[in-house]
Amino acid sequence: MRLSIERKPAKVYPDLKRVVARFFFNGETRAKSIIQRVSAMSDEEVEITVTPILREFSRRHRNITRVFERHADRVRHLFASVQLNYDDVSLKRKLLTGSYFTNEYSIESAAFFNPSIFEDVDQSGLEEGEKRVILSFRAVGEGHISSIAFRSGIIDRHNQISLEAPGNYVDEAEIIRNSIYHKQTFFQNAVSIKLPDSVMQEVQNNLPGEFEYMDLKKVIRELQQRYQVDHLLKKALERLLWLADSYYELNFSLDTDLSDRIIFPYSDVESRGIEDARFVKYAGEDGKVTYYATYTAFDGVTIQPKLLQTKDFYSFKIMPLYGEGAQNKNLALFPRKIKGKYAMISRIDGVNSYVMYSDKINIWENPQILQEPKYPWEFVQVGNCGSPIETERGWLIITHGVGPMRTYCIGASLLDLEDPSVEIGRLKEPLLMPNKDEREGYVPNVLYSCGSIIHNDELIIPYGLSDYASGFASVNLERLLTQIRSDGI
Repeated sequence: MRLSIERKPAKVYPDLKRVVARFFFNGETRAKSIIQRVSAMSDEEVEITVTPILREFSRRHRNITRVFERHADRVRHLFASVQLNYDDVSLKRKLLTGSYFTNEYSIESAAFFNPSIFEDVDQSGLEEGEKRVILSFRAVGEGHISSIAFRSGIIDRHNQISLEAPGNYVDEAEIIRNSIYHKQTFFQNAVSIKLPDSVMQEVQNNLPGEFEYMDLKKVIRELQQRYQVDHLLKKALERLLWLADSYYELNFSLDTDLSDRIIFPYSDVESRGIEDARFVKYAGEDGKVTYYATYTAFDGVTIQPKLLQTKDFYSFKIMPLYGEGAQNKNLALFPRKIKGKYAMISRIDGVNSYVMYSDKINIWENPQILQEPKYPWEFVQVGNCGSPIETERGWLIITHGVGPMRTYCIGASLLDLEDPSVEIGRLKEPLLMPNKDEREGYVPNVLYSCGSIIHNDELIIPYGLSDYASGFASVNLERLLTQIRSDGI
């Protein structure tokens, strides 16, 4: 018999008005033509043209002049090619030029789903029984490009959830890329690229002990020219370049609301989207708290698991994950070390769940199988729905199973606290399965979560509704744990 679960009235839907002003580039030839046409305008024409643009879009974006100036600066190298000195161009003309290299992107026009929920570091000013939380979502816009979006909210003493209204603006971060790479460390981490040893050695031999991104790019372009007949090898070399492009930092302005901070795909390996971030509030051995999130970067062909790190949700560090265990999707980090090692759950083969341990948070080897499909509702595949949650009875894992008609249901398992490779029990029946109001959407019959939370003796699960919107459900924790142990393995 299935457990009784309460679906909450709160729902979160995509909002077409949430737009970000992004850099728009439609080829060098067109860009030069635009620059020349704007330069040929009189000062009066520039003034008449740019003024209404600034007036209209300043209502939609924070500091639109800064955006236009930044985008003009990104094409400054093309001014010299058309016999223009960028430094001599007036501010208004730069702003007008920048407006032609800007477009609005509706970040959640298609869907807003697959949430994770975690405790906010700020718990001040609350009444007894309340908890302030942060939620992350997978926001999908034009072209099915995914990004990470945030909302803040409060769970009250009755475990009802109220989300704060999003801010008026959406903001992109300042991007800081690693400028120097250490050869030994970089190529240790590049084993997942699986280049032939001879080619990998050739790349290394042409680089100094410390190198910059452009040094690596030059070597790879030369090798691609030499091996141009071998398309698979050329693609592998390109992935090696993407690997270097996968390290970066993001800094958001301190005057942004949490809901305004959008983590959009910035590197080539993320060009088709950032998928299903699993956030966890991580307790270090020194007692300090860091928030981590594992997510899937996708370029349209290749999947690259990545790790995001932040302490304040203003500054974020991004890095790729490596190793035999850092393959495919569904990586979820435990909220603390176990026996002195980091621990992670993954689904490296697309079907089964694995557990693995590491001395380094970004290198994962030797995955051990943890769960295989067992019940009819999970015969296609099993995986996690977020990071493990520590309870007195064991590590609570919210899972997903895929069954007939590619229906995604949410289940639960319990792992041993000291040895998570030991499964204590697993629900025989789904905890949540699509009802008649949840089965229609961008991808029908899919319920999916990226992280739950315990509050007031209940497990609260935020979940995606058929890859379109998001809802919430709760279940009594004691009854859930008892049922898991009763069902056994």
